[in-house]
Amino acid sequence: MTGIRLAAPLWALHQGYSTAAVGLLLALFSLTAVFLALPAGRFADRHGLRRPVTASVVMALLGAGLAVVVPAFAVLCLSALLTGGATGMAQIALQRHVGRAAEGATQLKKVFGWLALGPAVSNFIGPFSAGLVIDHAGAVAGDATGFRAAFALLALLPLVTWALVQGVQELPPIHRPAGAAKPRALDLLHAPMFRRLLLVNWLLSACWDAHTFVLPILGHERALSASTIGSILGAFAVAAAAVRMAVPLLAERLREWVVLVGAMWTTAVLFALYPLAPDALAMGACSVGLGLALGSVQPMVMSTLHQITPEHRHGEALGLRMMVVNASSVSMPMLFGAASAVVGVAGLFWVVGAAVAGGSRVAWSLRAGKSPE
Repeated sequence: MTGIRLAAPLWALHQGYSTAAVGLLLALFSLTAVFLALPAGRFADRHGLRRPVTASVVMALLGAGLAVVVPAFAVLCLSALLTGGATGMAQIALQRHVGRAAEGATQLKKVFGWLALGPAVSNFIGPFSAGLVIDHAGAVAGDATGFRAAFALLALLPLVTWALVQGVQELPPIHRPAGAAKPRALDLLHAPMFRRLLLVNWLLSACWDAHTFVLPILGHERALSASTIGSILGAFAVAAAAVRMAVPLLAERLREWVVLVGAMWTTAVLFALYPLAPDALAMGACSVGLGLALGSVQPMVMSTLHQITPEHRHGEALGLRMMVVNASSVSMPMLFGAASAVVGVAGLFWVVGAAVAGGSRVAWSLRAGKSPE
């Protein structure tokens, strides 16, 4: 998905589509996950890991394959829907499985630090490999061939996922307590801690979306190659992976709310500096800083979520979190596209940075929250 999320907007820009069209295309990567998140969470609560991941592999393979056969804007929109939905479903199943396998707050931070390496590595492999193939295959046989070759390469990755998950042992199912009323997703939102956690997660996810949206546009405006843009995104991913590798090693010393507050203020400062970066090297340095800040977020959010929700509803809680975050990811790129046309790329960075700085008070309040019953 991360590779297609770079290649598809670049294809659209090369074909002369507007930044608003690019924003729409990026938004579609999250649209399916909005509607699938809660059903996927409940499906994972009932069936565990393998069945949801297998369904995800089929969706992702179909999405990438369609982009190879017909690289047109409408088809790429469908590919975005399929690969985005597949990734969301697989993430919920994996996060639920790992959270159930852990014991205690420290181990939760450790295992989610390790699990978070997966998206971090994919955020490097996807954009970097797609950018290389687009540039080199395109230089030999034309731009259209370069993009098709990139989509074909990316279509192979879900098959690796399917092969790896076959060796994972399923955990025993957990049933709802006898006599308990049928749960509703809105019940989880009645808990103040869960609402605060969702808001903090949303703000930081919006920063991630803003960087993903703006960087290809900023790089295109500055005449950077696809490989350079992919490398800058790759630097972000490497930094995110590095900090996530550190989380398991430092888990006993980390407090979730402290990490979240620090990530929000660091992101706000870097968003203020990013549009002032004069060249690709400076942009890469800002990207690394953002990777370190935003990369630390997911293990802390996942650890907190599993501590404040009932065990038999972990999948549902993860689905609700993903639904909220992806609903934002659908709307925010379109908003970013419209806003960048009015206030410019720099103004967009500064507005989002100010929002996340203001939201740091919510992350601070997590220290005094109580877990729901």
